[in-house]
Amino acid sequence: MTSPFAQAPFIGLIDDDGHSARLFMRVLAANDGPSVRHYGDEEEGFADLAQVLGDPQSHWPELLVVDLKDHSYATLEFVRRHQAWLHQKGVALVVMVPPTDRAGRMIYLEAGAAAVFFRQPEADAYRHELAGIANFWARSERLDAVGM
Repeated sequence: MTSPFAQAPFIGLIDDDGHSARLFMRVLAANDGPSVRHYGDEEEGFADLAQVLGDPQSHWPELLVVDLKDHSYATLEFVRRHQAWLHQKGVALVVMVPPTDRAGRMIYLEAGAAAVFFRQPEADAYRHELAGIANFWARSERLDAVGM
């Protein structure tokens, strides 16, 4: 049996667009970012994540990125429904949303998101946002998650 401490920490991703999820994972990997586990879309992804978080022996992400495009408030609704439970499990919840102003970001932060990042159509801007997510993840990583 492998110790959970032997497994590398990773970022979880709930994204309802498979192309977007693959791009997210490729860009982070190409820039030496943390590994990413795509849990799927909102319904399937949360069910899978809930199963993982319900098993104290399983290895789970410390950071969950949510990028739902089903409708304009899908990501916000997800944050409102699941933030408290994820926080209780020690999983920080961050969102990727279309670029917005400070008031728009505050809606997500007040709902319980730990950080707000923007979807960017331009490749360099997108890489910059993902670097910000990797940096946020690195700053919030628990020392005990890597066996220290």
